[in-house]
Amino acid sequence: MPTPESAAFLASKPTVPPSFSGVDYDDTPRFKAAQDAILREQWVKAMMARLIREELGKCYYREGVGHLEKCAKLRERYFEALKESQVRGYLFEQQNHLPGDETGG
Repeated sequence: MPTPESAAFLASKPTVPPSFSGVDYDDTPRFKAAQDAILREQWVKAMMARLIREELGKCYYREGVGHLEKCAKLRERYFEALKESQVRGYLFEQQNHLPGDETGG
């Protein structure tokens, strides 16, 4: 059962989607919030890959010789997470954003 989130945590949650869609570049607070949201999403993906890697290491150690078969699902999940785990920053998305592009990152 998930624990309830505190009011302080909910207040610090971003309200801006992780993209530059609909953000006026002259509106500095919204612009910086979009940058922060993009970086936050990238860090979340990186940390998820890190957690999966730690679990994979534990599985390898626990299973020993049979780790190739018994840890296969975790290994595939880790490989999928690796594709998106690199923290790239926001400059590419910022400079190459097309107005009307709603893909969001």
